[in-house]
Amino acid sequence: MEDDLDRDLAGFETEGRELGDYGSVALRYTATSNDGVTSNDLGVGLRYGWFDGMNGIDTNASYAYGETNGVPENRFLGGGDYHHNLSDGFFAYGQADTSIDKQTKTAGEYTQDVFAGVGVGYRIFNSNDTQWSIQAGPGWRSAEVVGGATVSDVAASISSNLYASLTDTVFITNDTDVIYSDFATTISNDLALNVALTDTLALRTSYATRFNDQTDNSFSDGENTFGVSAVYNFN
Repeated sequence: MEDDLDRDLAGFETEGRELGDYGSVALRYTATSNDGVTSNDLGVGLRYGWFDGMNGIDTNASYAYGETNGVPENRFLGGGDYHHNLSDGFFAYGQADTSIDKQTKTAGEYTQDVFAGVGVGYRIFNSNDTQWSIQAGPGWRSAEVVGGATVSDVAASISSNLYASLTDTVFITNDTDVIYSDFATTISNDLALNVALTDTLALRTSYATRFNDQTDNSFSDGENTFGVSAVYNFN
C-alpha cells in the first residue's frame, strides 16, 4: 500500500502527463484470523501534482495502520519531486522522501529515514506504449534507527522507472530505487499490474521487495509485500 501512489494511470517524470493538475487516492483494508491470531490493517494513499509542459511537480503520501493481537503497526511515507525537461531525453530533478515507522522493533531498521537529493536523468524509451528512464544524483540522508541512534550522512540515489502498455486498459510498471550512504544501503523494487476499470477507477496488483543491508548484509532475504488496491484518479 505504501507504494500504491507511486504508480497509477499517469506516466512518470513529465512524460505522458496531461497539462494542469492531476491526482489520485488509493484505499485498502484487510482482516485475517488464523489459529486464534487476528490481524487487520487499513491503508490510504494520496497523490497530487501538476505539469505545465516543461516542469512537473509530483507529491504523494500514504499511511498504513494495523494491529496483530492488539499490537499496533503503522508506517507513514511521504515525498515530493520536481522535474525539468532539459531536452527530449534528458531531465533534471530534485526530490525529498520521508519514511516513519515508530513501531518497528527490528534492530538496524529505521524508525525515521529522510533523504533529499538532486540529479539528472535520461529517458531510454519514450513512446506512448513503452517508457523507461533512469536517474541518479547526490543527496543527504538523516535517519533514526531502532535503539535511538541517529545518523546524518552524505548519500546518493539511483532509480529506474519502467512503464509498458499491454492493451488499452492494462499496463505493467517496475520501479527500482537504491539509496546509498556509508551507514546503510537500501534497495526497493515495486512490480505492478494495473487494470483500468473506468476512466477514473483502476485495480492495482503489486509485489514489492525491500532490502536493507543493516538487517541483511548479503541482500539475500528481502521484505516482500503483495498488495491489491483500488485507485481512484481525479483530474
